[in-house]
Amino acid sequence: MADLVLGPLLRYVNETEATVWVETDAPCEVEVLGHRSRSFCVEGHHYAIVAVRGLEPGGTYEYEVALDGERRWPDPALDVPPSTIRTIDPDGRLEIAFGSCRVAVPHVPPYTLTKDEDPEHGREIDALYALARRMRSTPRSKWPLVLLNIGDQVYVDEDAPQTRAFIRSRRDVSRPPGEEVLDFEEYTRLYWESWGEPEIRWLLSTISTAMIFDDHDVHDDWNTSQAWVAKMRAQDWWEKRITSALMSYWVYQHIGNLAPDELERDQLFERVRTADDAGPLLREFAAKADHSVNGSRWSYRRDLGRTRVVVFDSREGRVLDGPKRKIVDDREWEWIEEQASGDFDHLLLVDTLPILLSPGLHQIEAWNERVCAGAWGRALRAPGERIRRALDLEHWAAFNDSFERMERLITEVGSGRRGHPPATIVALGGDVHHAYLAEVAFRRGAGIRSAVYQAVCSPFRNALDRHERAVVRFGSRWPGPLLTRALARSAGVAAPALRWRLTQPPTFDNQFATLELDGRHARLRIEKILPGEWRNPRIDVSLERVLA
Repeated sequence: MADLVLGPLLRYVNETEATVWVETDAPCEVEVLGHRSRSFCVEGHHYAIVAVRGLEPGGTYEYEVALDGERRWPDPALDVPPSTIRTIDPDGRLEIAFGSCRVAVPHVPPYTLTKDEDPEHGREIDALYALARRMRSTPRSKWPLVLLNIGDQVYVDEDAPQTRAFIRSRRDVSRPPGEEVLDFEEYTRLYWESWGEPEIRWLLSTISTAMIFDDHDVHDDWNTSQAWVAKMRAQDWWEKRITSALMSYWVYQHIGNLAPDELERDQLFERVRTADDAGPLLREFAAKADHSVNGSRWSYRRDLGRTRVVVFDSREGRVLDGPKRKIVDDREWEWIEEQASGDFDHLLLVDTLPILLSPGLHQIEAWNERVCAGAWGRALRAPGERIRRALDLEHWAAFNDSFERMERLITEVGSGRRGHPPATIVALGGDVHHAYLAEVAFRRGAGIRSAVYQAVCSPFRNALDRHERAVVRFGSRWPGPLLTRALARSAGVAAPALRWRLTQPPTFDNQFATLELDGRHARLRIEKILPGEWRNPRIDVSLERVLA
């Protein structure tokens, strides 16, 4: 008799449809609200994604999961509320929670300490765990409708003690990559540990989730530069890691981002569903994906009523050689431009990497790109590359050609050259392990009719230590930006066309953000998790701002 291993995860939701993803321990037929799907197999593991159609806009549906006709969710051993599908009301209020960077560690002490208190185990209280605990005691009307997980859903190289124990039990960790995740089997354990805790499992079963990867889903500093790629491809274990990373991402994250009609048209998904074991098929796909630049294969769009959400891949589709580095390739950029065009009330540009860093950090990254290109002489190009990798200088500012394209796109959308100007254009980001809101201004005469912001929220659970926080503060406070601007100009960096400022100092706690959209009005709230009793986490608002 089949049983659930992981899930259910509520993934795609629109006005009348939803998808529910599960992992099971045997082949079976999965049923949700009368809709059924057969499981498919990948290297001995079994998965299914059930498309639920015919729902009412703005509806609320409690659901169960049956495997071969036998109810397997909710699990009577777990004390969790009923899992719920809530569809989009096209004229209703919309709450979107977002954030990034969540390591898998237990919720009990010493994992509730800070990194400064316990460098080995300190991760403080999980922001998603705190959100789930709060939702238990609040009405559904107060819950977020969508949760954007924008990077580092799993960490191949940090914590996850059960996964590390499993790795030690099956191979020699004195050889590279040590206790880091290596193959598909180890990835399945990492996802199970990251998403299997009861509170998190319930949360993911009852809020629609959209996801995109970042470097720790694969490897720290993934695709920072061509030198980084060459070094990693020379490692005898790297090919197994990267193919396993991409095939597991496809299974656990990517297919849930797609609408039911998109899944039906997806030729790879059809081949996977009908294969006896799709492992070789996905392994071949992942190997080709790693060696071909086409980031748009991972990017996607969701329309939530009058809000357009464009999620794009700035990791796997980079152009790292040639005269101009690009954070997204030309094919993906054309796709982004197409999706950002049209008539909607709000446009969300979602990338794990912030488009707008704090001004001081932006100038450092722009300076470094110019040094790597030879602005300070050929002899300093190699040291510039080493600095790039050592300091993680890999955001949009470090790919100036792409940054300038994004500046032009935002200006065109905000001025009405690509459709009726939305009330807000908000870039959502994560990755940097701190949170902030940046307000964007334009040069006189630009004709901008949209309010434009960069909102960043990170981490869910992996806060910076005291030294790391000091570095970030230097980039956002005087005289840091003044000094880095002078450094950038010395390398020939032109002033950006956009101007922006942080609305308040960045925050560093484990935290989550919520964007509230109602008609053409918008409000952002960032909430941090306070130290204290992990069974009943305390949440405090660190930023609340009306955007439009």
